[in-house]
Amino acid sequence: MNLQESGEMYLETILILSEKKNDVRSIDICEEMGFSKPSISRAIHLLEDGGYLDIDNSGYITLTDLGREIAEKIYERHKVLTALFTAIGVDEDTASEDACRIEHVISDKTFQAIKTHMKEHNM
Repeated sequence: MNLQESGEMYLETILILSEKKNDVRSIDICEEMGFSKPSISRAIHLLEDGGYLDIDNSGYITLTDLGREIAEKIYERHKVLTALFTAIGVDEDTASEDACRIEHVISDKTFQAIKTHMKEHNM
């Protein structure tokens, strides 16, 4: 499975939910993302088939090492880009929304340059 933006968003959401509560189920993802149960179910099973997450017999969802690695990468991008945008005067909501769009397409090279710049300028 070639992971696309939507798959990354699901993994990131599962990571965030798992930090808030120990047990994550499909219904939690539905509530967080605002998608229908059938849409979530289909995506979750595709991610499971791709080796990005596991679902136990009780329906609890956990990220595999691969899924966690991708989710943490995307979430770090989100946090760093949001911080950058707010530092240059963008309001928090807009900064977060823009970061959410950009986090999936920005290159590793550009992202590293942003992190380096922010560190050098105490941002």
